[in-house]
Amino acid sequence: MENTITKKSAKLNAILKEMDSFIVAFSGGVDSSFLLHRAGKIRKNGVMAVTIKTPYIPEREIEEATEFAGRFGVKHTVLNLTFPETIRNNPLDRCYQCKRTLFSEILKFAGDNAYQYIVDGTNADDTGDYRPGMKALRELGIRSPLLESGLTKQNIRDLAKNEKLEIWDKPAMACLLTRIPYNTEVSEGMLRMIEEAENIMLDAGYPGTRVRIHGDVARIECLPGFFKRIIADPDRKHIISNLKRIGFRYVSLDLEGYRTGSSNPETF
Repeated sequence: MENTITKKSAKLNAILKEMDSFIVAFSGGVDSSFLLHRAGKIRKNGVMAVTIKTPYIPEREIEEATEFAGRFGVKHTVLNLTFPETIRNNPLDRCYQCKRTLFSEILKFAGDNAYQYIVDGTNADDTGDYRPGMKALRELGIRSPLLESGLTKQNIRDLAKNEKLEIWDKPAMACLLTRIPYNTEVSEGMLRMIEEAENIMLDAGYPGTRVRIHGDVARIECLPGFFKRIIADPDRKHIISNLKRIGFRYVSLDLEGYRTGSSNPETF
């Protein structure tokens, strides 16, 4: 196992070395953070991190991305984008449309600043899930070094832990649109309610929790190990009162717990 990870890690290094200059599409999640850190070690020059800020990306994630890049001395910029109207109604191909829009902006930035490639944090596990956004990456010529080197999510966490990166056990991230049912018109107020609700859960000690919105109902998906705590007082009362304060009428706990893709179409 160790030997396999070592080979994958060496392949990643080789891929990063072969590119003269590139931009890392940097969300601040585990995958892109590990990729950026490794890129900074392999290539002292010719690497830049670009983070996209949109109304459906939590402010906390932008701040964490900025802090991480600054800590390791990697050049970093944040591009501000308005809400793409093509995904205003949260269509089934939302991820495809979003990736096309966001990475087209990064491509323009790369061209204006003479960067040869754009890379992202897609890993080998992402090919087994419903990921329509990957089609957009292929169409735009975005490279995915972690995927190319065969690194899985667990491989990346293990390597990040070995390199003493604090993000090694950071919960998975996803944009706020994933908390909203498909074919639902998205408003700024809806996004801020979700963001605030998840901040409440995180500050209360429930990392990795999703708060999905269904009209005036908040459906909480937490890790199974949190069930007992979350339904016991005083946490239960604290969560209910605060989520109602920000605009939810009903607060529910999903007994299946957090799982990726719970809002995906059943046909996928």
